[in-house]
Amino acid sequence: MGVARIGIIGSKGAMGAALVAAIADAGEVHAGGADKGDDLAALAAVSDVLVDFSHPDALEANLDAAVGAGIPIVVGTTGLAERHLWLCDHAANIVPVLQTGNTSLGVNLLVHLVHEAALRLGPDWDVEIVELHHRRKVDAPSGTALMLGAAAADAREVRLNEASERGRGHQGGGITGARVRGAIGFASLRGGTVAGEHSVILAGDDERIVLGHVAENRMVFARGAVRAADWLTAQAPGRYTMAQVLGLD
Repeated sequence: MGVARIGIIGSKGAMGAALVAAIADAGEVHAGGADKGDDLAALAAVSDVLVDFSHPDALEANLDAAVGAGIPIVVGTTGLAERHLWLCDHAANIVPVLQTGNTSLGVNLLVHLVHEAALRLGPDWDVEIVELHHRRKVDAPSGTALMLGAAAADAREVRLNEASERGRGHQGGGITGARVRGAIGFASLRGGTVAGEHSVILAGDDERIVLGHVAENRMVFARGAVRAADWLTAQAPGRYTMAQVLGLD
């Protein structure tokens, strides 16, 4: 695989700076950055692949830029809605698209382990997902927490939106009722400058398994995104995952 020219969408943000450093460390080429719609076509024209860590509202234009240039795109933007996922599916008919809630290699291995644990332990083991992020994060649960919950739900052959419990006792506390069998619980904590901590608790009778990941800074996400971008340049049009980058799927 040759050296990839990687274009960064959202280059002025904290992740943009981390991506520039990760691109240099990996021996790839930083093709440039774009933060406004007018810059997108020019950036796509000089790039082999785009990496998007911008905003959900910009996703459609970013995908259009990749499609227009006929190049792959890695979408690491979180807080996406169903319509955004549909847009990714549509673009994937024309170019390779890798969309993920987390580009960390460690987190994506954790997703695999959670799926395996939930599959083998079954619904008698309660699943609770706890995540902690910096005070400025605006979405909750985090995209990573939802990835972990989706892995457990998939293993149990249920829909996450039907099995999840969020903000238990959030409306003033008090008597909230017993935990529902088979539920996948979420708790979101915010404070300080934490890059990201996730714990998946699988609690059975008289025993408990805790699987977790700690991100010490944004470079873990940047390195994973660069590896994904380099891998994606060799793929045919379609929808891809970080698990495939790691050879897990």
